[in-house]
Amino acid sequence: MSRVWFITGASRGFGKAFALAALQRGDRVAATARTLSTLDDLNAHGDAFLPIQLDVTDRAADFAAVQQAHAHFGQLDIVVNNAGYGHFGFIEEISEQEARDQLETNVFGALWITQAALPIMRAQGGGHIIQVSSMGGQVAFPSLGIYHASKWALEGMSEALAQEVAAQGIRVTLVEPGAYGTDWAGTSANHSQPNPVYAPFRQAMAERGAGTQMGAPAAAARALLKVVDSEHPPLRVLFGTQAYDVVQAINAQRVQTWKDWEAVSREAQG
Repeated sequence: MSRVWFITGASRGFGKAFALAALQRGDRVAATARTLSTLDDLNAHGDAFLPIQLDVTDRAADFAAVQQAHAHFGQLDIVVNNAGYGHFGFIEEISEQEARDQLETNVFGALWITQAALPIMRAQGGGHIIQVSSMGGQVAFPSLGIYHASKWALEGMSEALAQEVAAQGIRVTLVEPGAYGTDWAGTSANHSQPNPVYAPFRQAMAERGAGTQMGAPAAAARALLKVVDSEHPPLRVLFGTQAYDVVQAINAQRVQTWKDWEAVSREAQG
């Protein structure tokens, strides 16, 4: 029996790839975008596809969109909170509005969609919520501080959620991609006004990132199908070789640091 997906931010990148993969295997998809015309290429799937115009920062609209999808298809099996963007700026450079905008989309948008979906999934006996995080939800790099703040918040919220709803048959998975060819760092990204004091640092970072091998969104979509089809899906899953290698290495460093400072940690107990 085909399942029903609700995917935010499906205009391009991961969202578009996830929607296409689900539709191609015979599932039904409600997909959202701020501009409906960006979803026109998915209309070829006919009644299996429902386009919805949505800005995820609008809580009332989020609830209405989830209800619309449920009313249209009669069920809601997989919710993918994919809508989001990257904001580039050293911490000193970030304006108040830029910080609030980043959190409104990447954290609150996912929160509102999740809240709207939970009663529906509970009533039908289960469902699966996919939170599109990032390897940047596990590690952090200069010039992406406010983006990392949003993804670390999403990670903590979702880990708590997974424990809260497990007994209701609702599963939660955090997908943590590395660098992919999604235009995440291109036109879809926002940038703070640069402070000249960070110019050398910014240049060095650009040079280090120039040779990064980008993952293929279609491959990520195939991987996601394996996650949602699993009887025991993970709470967290890294997508891409870069994400796997970088996160493993940094976590090993963290464990070693905790061991090095164990005596002080225990002394702090009093």
